[in-house]
Amino acid sequence: MSENNPLRDVFDAIADPTRRRLIRLLAEAEELPLHELTAPFQMGRTAVSKHLTILKEAGLVLDRKVGRETRYRLNASPLREIQDWVAFYNKFWSINMLRLNQLLEEEEQ
Repeated sequence: MSENNPLRDVFDAIADPTRRRLIRLLAEAEELPLHELTAPFQMGRTAVSKHLTILKEAGLVLDRKVGRETRYRLNASPLREIQDWVAFYNKFWSINMLRLNQLLEEEEQ
């Protein structure tokens, strides 16, 4: 799987609160093994692994084998798509609020 051609949409991948929490944990560490990623959750390794697979399919998580252990790290570059989307709507709302303020000021006059 290439980072430029993810198997899953990044918006879909971050829609789940568990996956957003996994992203946060990985952002705060350079690399974590599965057992450390599982510890903060009230679910088993299999469930956490399924969430990590979804994040991997979106290109948000990279993994590597170290002996019998799999270690995970964040690849934040796909989050740029979300940042760009939010920035567009931030600008959209700022412009529309400015227009609304102008209309309200004109009405008061």
